[in-house]
Amino acid sequence: MHMSDDAKVAKELVETLKDGERGFTSAAEKLRDSDRAEWATTLQRLAEQRAGFRREIVEMGHEYGDDVDESGSVAATLHRGWISLKDALTGDDAGSVLGAAATGEEHAVSEYEKGLEQDLSAGFREVVSRQHAAVVAARDEVKALQTAD
Repeated sequence: MHMSDDAKVAKELVETLKDGERGFTSAAEKLRDSDRAEWATTLQRLAEQRAGFRREIVEMGHEYGDDVDESGSVAATLHRGWISLKDALTGDDAGSVLGAAATGEEHAVSEYEKGLEQDLSAGFREVVSRQHAAVVAARDEVKALQTAD
């Protein structure tokens, strides 16, 4: 009997979800005082969605040592798809913050798609598929905000 790739994929997705949670939270904080406060509401909701997805994977027991790094500033710990957010947070352009969020989302979608190509157990695949669909919807929602101007 071979081992499935569950644990490996779970670790990757938990990292991706932590990034999204931090990224969306930072972006929402930045936009809350801008002329785009309504965007902040959407991004905060997506941050909470990511936190929920992360807990769901961890609770399935597929991720060991959930070491969320609470130290250091939020922006300093962002990586992967959210790198451009650091720059956007220093400026005053709400659009560039949203653009960075969209980039982060593209990365999250691709991480889920890579995960689904692996050999997952049936129960875990179902969770990853459902989360993937929600992440795609979130990406589309962020993109729609970009074009709604």
